[in-house]
Amino acid sequence: MNLAVVILAAGESTRMKSELPKVLHPLAGRPMISYSVETAAQLGAGKPVLVVGHGLEQVREAVGDAVEYAVQEERLGTGHAVLQARPLLEGRCDTVLVCYGDMPLLAVETLRQLTVQQAASGSPVTILTLLARDPRGFGRVVRDAEGRVLAVVEEADCTAEQLAIAELNAGVYCFEASWLWEHLPRLPLSRKGEYYLTDIVGLAVAEGVEVATVTTDDETQCLGINTRVHLAEAERAMRQRINRRWMLEGVTLVDPETTYIDATVEIGPDTVIYPNTHLRGQTCIGRQCRIGPNCVLVDTVVGDRCQILLSVAEQARLEEEVDIGPFAHLRQGAHLARGVHMGNFGEVKNSYLGPGVKMGHFSYVGDATVGAEVNIGAGTITCNYDGVRKQRTVIEEGAFIGSDTMLVAPVRVGAGAKTGAGSVVTHDVPPGSLVYGVPARVKRKKEETSSEAGAGGETEHG
Repeated sequence: MNLAVVILAAGESTRMKSELPKVLHPLAGRPMISYSVETAAQLGAGKPVLVVGHGLEQVREAVGDAVEYAVQEERLGTGHAVLQARPLLEGRCDTVLVCYGDMPLLAVETLRQLTVQQAASGSPVTILTLLARDPRGFGRVVRDAEGRVLAVVEEADCTAEQLAIAELNAGVYCFEASWLWEHLPRLPLSRKGEYYLTDIVGLAVAEGVEVATVTTDDETQCLGINTRVHLAEAERAMRQRINRRWMLEGVTLVDPETTYIDATVEIGPDTVIYPNTHLRGQTCIGRQCRIGPNCVLVDTVVGDRCQILLSVAEQARLEEEVDIGPFAHLRQGAHLARGVHMGNFGEVKNSYLGPGVKMGHFSYVGDATVGAEVNIGAGTITCNYDGVRKQRTVIEEGAFIGSDTMLVAPVRVGAGAKTGAGSVVTHDVPPGSLVYGVPARVKRKKEETSSEAGAGGETEHG
């Protein structure tokens, strides 16, 4: 079988009440259309043809060259939309599968069944039907006493008897290509002035051709998105799929109903995700981690055996065995090396914290490079902005930063140096020295006492 896939995505966002094209509304962290494109690719049919109308450039920017584009300049119905793909496909394939960009939950296995049935049936058309209690506006599939399809009747045109039919037309079709291109121009004009693809079933029946079917009772797969209510329903169903997948892969979700994982996230086995945690974007979490409760991770890489409690991380990187929170905030460019501890109400931005760094509570480290085994006392702040530009702070390995130290960048604290509690450091601190005061100055030999001028402020004691 030489298969081509046509994805109809020309709808506007009228019922969504949005300026964004409907198929670009996000679903589990990805544009809705990406699911249909990915499913089509899994069928091995080459690049699908995406029929686009409203928002062509926005759709092209989101989807890129994963598809070929056909443009429906006038909104004249689904039959007319499929006809726009004819110049791209006629003579290139013998079978055409038609699906929708606003039906993202269709499984590749279901579409494959449709193509297999089309090849085996000898019919020019095979339709996907749905057995469901809620018709959701779908047309009804009318059969004769022998079970042959007689018609697909749109819900608005159904009689009372037809409205009671539980078999619905899901709107997904597989065609013999030459028959499709011959019959699309014959579709009748509807009362709304459009050409509906559903009417092609009537053309087949009128010619005495038997219409083949594949039937599913999985209502979730056939959920079409026309409103934000439908979008929320699809989000819930997609989240259940994603969460089930990760649990089967060895991840513990303490409460799947309150765990929100984007389709783009990766998680290692033996990790535990606690309730009310949101994992978004390109987040990647290693093995044996403990995440949550009440965490938000966006585009963040987390190494093995990390613990994150009640915290937010955005475009950050945590190496192995990092422990942060509660109420920590890692902003863009934060990089915490192996074994870093970051306490409550700390914030790190565009900074590297070396192996074994201990950063206490109520501290801010921005635009800084911190060496290994540095102790950052509670209330430490890198004063990185001079009103014009950001400046960097460098703290070399083994340094001890006392509580409430202000490091006025650009500044460097040498290896093994100490700052006294409450110091305002405006000049570089030599390695191994002690500075204290406002502004901080180096302690001279004759000033040294056993008390080290109150250089305290260890993370552990705050």
